[in-house]
Amino acid sequence: MKVTEHIKKSKGKTLFSFEIIPPQKGQNIQELYNNINPLMEFKPPFIDVTTSREEYIYIEKQGLLDRKITRMRPGTVGICASLKYKYNVDAIPHVLCGGFTKEETEYVLIDCHYLGLDNVMALRGDAMKHEKYFSVAEGGHQYASELVSQIQNLNKGKYLHEIIETPYNSDFCIGVAGYPEKHMESPSLESDLRRLKEKVDTGADYVVTQMFFDNKKYFNFVEKARNIGITVPIIPGIKPIAVKRHLQILPQIFKLDLPESLIKEVENCSNNQQVRQVGIEWAIQQSKELIEQGVPVLHFYSMGKSDNIKAIASAVF
Repeated sequence: MKVTEHIKKSKGKTLFSFEIIPPQKGQNIQELYNNINPLMEFKPPFIDVTTSREEYIYIEKQGLLDRKITRMRPGTVGICASLKYKYNVDAIPHVLCGGFTKEETEYVLIDCHYLGLDNVMALRGDAMKHEKYFSVAEGGHQYASELVSQIQNLNKGKYLHEIIETPYNSDFCIGVAGYPEKHMESPSLESDLRRLKEKVDTGADYVVTQMFFDNKKYFNFVEKARNIGITVPIIPGIKPIAVKRHLQILPQIFKLDLPESLIKEVENCSNNQQVRQVGIEWAIQQSKELIEQGVPVLHFYSMGKSDNIKAIASAVF
């Protein structure tokens, strides 16, 4: 079922969903199941599965370092199929511009269609670790709006090199990212909202926001989005602070601001166990306020761990 259909079916009740990352190569998928199992009691209608970009590794050969490109966390589509049929839940693969040609993207989408996946999250992706700025792959997409257009074309039977008249076209529901504090590369929030509207006008069906820690940022973002004609559901993304170093890492990586009161609470903690509890309590308050305002879904960035997400969900669902 499409995300938009789940939202419509809920009749105004806020739904619960979360995002996971694939295990690294060589790890067993059972650990992933173990972290998902405690969250299934909250009946998530869908689970997002991230896609990792390629990265360089260095292999020593005869005293010299040989640089090779690899993906440390492959398996997104396979995991989505596994989740769909193990838990009877809609699994949503993240599809990236970065690191993929248009042909490779088409093959991924065809696999998703064959597996009965009804939703995809279309993202530009980040720059590679060694890059300062995002660079497009040869033969790939520069912008997420271009990726959305390719997915919509496939829904209409328009493949990259031919139009195929068939009753078996895909019918993907397309999600895209939104940034309550603007994308790090955007010159302003207003400019970033215009880019978001381009994605929606091209065919995106819903938006999931980047994490934020001040609900006012989300409410302001939604208001501005509505004012420029974005009418699709805008799902807030929530991540609980878990360790003290998040005070530095999250603003640095995601270019967001942390509320001063949250900073002070975390700084007063003597260990990460206390920090984790502060993060849980903060996210609970965030979640309750968002539910009171009628958000369609609360989407949690679990990063493969479930204990703090379970504590939050138990308090608000």
